[in-house]
This record gives sequence, structure tokens and C-alpha cells, in this order.
Amino acid sequence: MTTTRPVEPVEHVVGTAAGAVRGRWEDGVAVFRGIPYAQPPVGGARFAAPRPPRPWDGIRDADAFGPPAPQEAGALGATAPVLPAGDEWLTVNVWTPDPDPAAHRPVMVWIHGGAYKLGHSGSPGYDARLIARDGDTVVVTLNYRLGIEGFARIEGAPANLGLLDQVAALEWVRDNIAGFGGDPGRVTVFGESAGAGSVAALLAMPRAEGLFRRAIAQSVPGTYFSDELARDMAAALAAEAGLRPTAADLSTTDPRELPAAGEALAAKMHRYTDRWGRAAPTRTPFAPVVDGEILPTAPWRALAAGAARDVELVVGHNRDEFRLFTAMAGHLGQASEEQAARTLRLYAPGADGESAYRSAFPDATPGELHERVQTDWLFALPSLRLAEAQGTGGGRAHVYELTLPAPGGGPLGACHALDLPLLFGTFGADLGLLFFAGTEPSPQVRELSAFMRRAWTAFAATGDPGWPAYDPERRRVQILDAEPTVAPYPEETSRRLWEGTEFGPLPLLGGREGQGIGSASVRTGVPHTRSTS
Repeated sequence: MTTTRPVEPVEHVVGTAAGAVRGRWEDGVAVFRGIPYAQPPVGGARFAAPRPPRPWDGIRDADAFGPPAPQEAGALGATAPVLPAGDEWLTVNVWTPDPDPAAHRPVMVWIHGGAYKLGHSGSPGYDARLIARDGDTVVVTLNYRLGIEGFARIEGAPANLGLLDQVAALEWVRDNIAGFGGDPGRVTVFGESAGAGSVAALLAMPRAEGLFRRAIAQSVPGTYFSDELARDMAAALAAEAGLRPTAADLSTTDPRELPAAGEALAAKMHRYTDRWGRAAPTRTPFAPVVDGEILPTAPWRALAAGAARDVELVVGHNRDEFRLFTAMAGHLGQASEEQAARTLRLYAPGADGESAYRSAFPDATPGELHERVQTDWLFALPSLRLAEAQGTGGGRAHVYELTLPAPGGGPLGACHALDLPLLFGTFGADLGLLFFAGTEPSPQVRELSAFMRRAWTAFAATGDPGWPAYDPERRRVQILDAEPTVAPYPEETSRRLWEGTEFGPLPLLGGREGQGIGSASVRTGVPHTRSTS
């Protein structure tokens, strides 16, 4: 006797507060793309807080990603799909194993990275079908405003519009996700690099309170700007476009033209270390702004005060984070002794930080010191300190470190963003092409990839990723390698070097009087690289 396998439906329709949407079944999950969660932020809505989407009649096809937010030319990547043009940047995408309102599955909301100026949820590297299908989880990805539109601190506009977009997307999830089979009471936000920085900011934002129960922050960047620094950078950004840093002036320019001003400023930021300090060599004039209202204080201080004690947290980083940036800039292993010294003087903590690093790593080459201190400052210690702050504030955090090197033990090591193709299983897309080009992922790599998805989705479902919570005495963390193990935090030397150093908003150095924003300042000699955090 033969049995007939049920035919998977081709389409599925779900109702939302704004109207019905039609998705498609793909590889065992229903996928809905390009659903508006807010009105297009153009015209009278430009440089304004996001507004609810306009309702529509009938059934809207949700079979294509929405257009990416305006960003620098060439930023979408060689493997990016053909995306529609238009102004409807603020959209979400949903992958669900079963869009049954009675399913009540855990929900994971992904916030992409890209230095707060690049990226989009339609990237093939963020295809969430494996996470949704293997983890029996509803996954949502989203676009948000970037660069000047989303993070410049300008007169006549709220601060942190990109973060407010993310809050609006989470409100959409709260109000609509049950129709896709998700449980609005079990929402986990997760993100990498600038996405992790956004997650950390959301933990500290009163407007995001109650919109998610759990959070995963992968490689939290330590770059948050003080209001003064952000306003000074905004003046420089506007000047590149021949405008004043006001919503009224900037609104006279097409939003697709403004990213050129950010690109022009990024190329010369390294000249202004005497004004912008540690932020200057990053070539990234955008970050969440600690403005005192939207983001009242930096995440570490907020968490230590208990702002997110009821939110369960996973946070971690990669062992060799900064190596990606030196490799992309063509400087891998090329830092001179003089350059290493200047980098140490700029980034190492304390008055005698350079000597402390040299003593702590006596066998390190100049290139290794150059990378180590920037890995520590930009990602490793901000991530670890977020976990420590959560514990201080009465909450619980689980910590991991990715130590598996890129295939073949190449020079990239366990660099920044290697966790992305591992988590999503997208080895042949975007950065996965860089890390795995020409190689078939080994069985160990594929098993680690599956291990990460199991841990992330288990945490979203239960609050337990499968390893102990971090505590300041034993400091146990999950080591993500060919054979995952739980061990004391591996970067104890760096942790001790930064002990007692507070992470907070980066300040503006020096006054504006007598020094025009466009004036050349002292060059540091620190090799500048293009951050993709």
C-alpha cells in the first residue's frame, strides 16, 4: 500500500492590523517579505519618529523584500538580490514554521549590523529559514533608518531615529505576530555588531520596555556618542553636503544623496582625533546617541542600575574581532612599531596603558598589539562588561566567545562577523563567501553551526542556552569551537587590563571656538580602517 504525502500549500494569507498579507511556503516554512511596520519616512514624515503604516484594502503580496534604507554606494554586497526601488524602507519579514494563531511559538527579532550606516534585512546572509525550521521558532527581520536619516543628531529631529524605528518594529511584532504563529509574550531581540549595539541600547531605552523578554547581543561595539560629540559630527556631516545640521536644511536634499556626505566625512575622520578621540579612526560617524531622553544613559550604566534586570541576556564576542578590518584595509600584520605605539596610546586604558599592554603580551608583534587593543576596546570588553553590568543590576547573563578560526586556519582567525554565516547557515552568501570561499564547510563547522542555532532558539524558548550563567568569580563562558566547551573566560589578561575602566558615551574633546569643524587637526598615524560594525 502506498501513501500520499500531503502537498505543501504554495501560499498563505495572514491578517495584520493594517491589512492582510500573502506569503509563500519555502522549504518547510512560510515566508512573508516586505510588510510595512511604519509609513515611509519621507515628505512630512522625514526626520520624524515612525508613524503607523497606512491600512490597505484587499490582500497585499508579501513575496519581495522592501527596499533598503539609503546607504553608501556598493554597500549592499555582491550577492545582494535585486531589491525594489522606492521609499518604503521600514518593513519586516517573517519566517514561520506554521502561521497558526494557536501555535504560540517563541519569536526572535533580528537587527542587522553595518556600522549604523550599512545593511538591509534582504541580505541573503540573513535568510532565517534554518533558524525558524530547525528551532521551531518564528523569526522576524527588519530594516531601519541608517546614517544621517537614522542616527545624525540634528536640530528639529528626535535623536536615534533608527532606534525608534526598531521600537516601532517591536510594537508591530507585539500587535501582529500571533497571527503568524508567534507568542508576543516570548520575544527575543538578537543582533550582531551595530545590531548588538542596538540591542544593548534597547535594553536601556524606556520606550522599549516590555516589548521583549530576552536579548542576544553578538559583538557589542563600545561606540555610543555623547550628545555633544554627536552634534559636532552632525555639523561636519551637513557641511559635507553644503548644509546646516537641521532637519529643515537636510530635508531639501534627496535622502539617497546624503550618504555621500557620510562617505566623504568617513574618509577624513582620522584627521580629527584631537576632537573626536577614539571614534575618529573608526571611519564611522554614526552611533546611538546618549541624548538623555530617547537613550537616557549608556547601556552599561543603565543595566548596572537594574534597567533590564527582568530581561534574560546572552552576550558574547569573537576572539580576533578586529582582524577583519585590518585585512579589509590591506594592513594585516603590517602595523609598524610606531603605529602600534600610537594605537596603544589612543585605546589602552589608564595613563600607562601602553606599558601595561606590552607587559601583559610580551611576545606580541606590533601587528598583534595593534589588533588586540582594538578588539578589546571595540568589542570584547564592551560585550563582557554588559554581562557584568546585568549581574550587578540583579539580572542574569550568559556569555560566549567564538574561537573557531575561519576555514583552513587562515589569517582571519575568529574574526568579526564570522558568527553570522555560522548562526544562519548561509556559508555561500555575503561574508560567508569571504570566510568559506572555495571550501566546503567541514563536518565540525556544520555541527557548530547547528549547535549555535540550537542554543539561540533554546534560549528564546526557555531562557536557557545550555550553559551556566556568568558570575564574577568563576567567569564560566561557552567556548564556540570545533568542540564546544564551557570554560573560564579565555581573555583573562585583557579583562584584568580593563578592570575598573568604565564604558560610557564617547566625549567631544575641546571646544568649537577658534577651531572650525572643517579644519585639519593633528594626524595620529593610526592606520584607519573601514568598520562594518
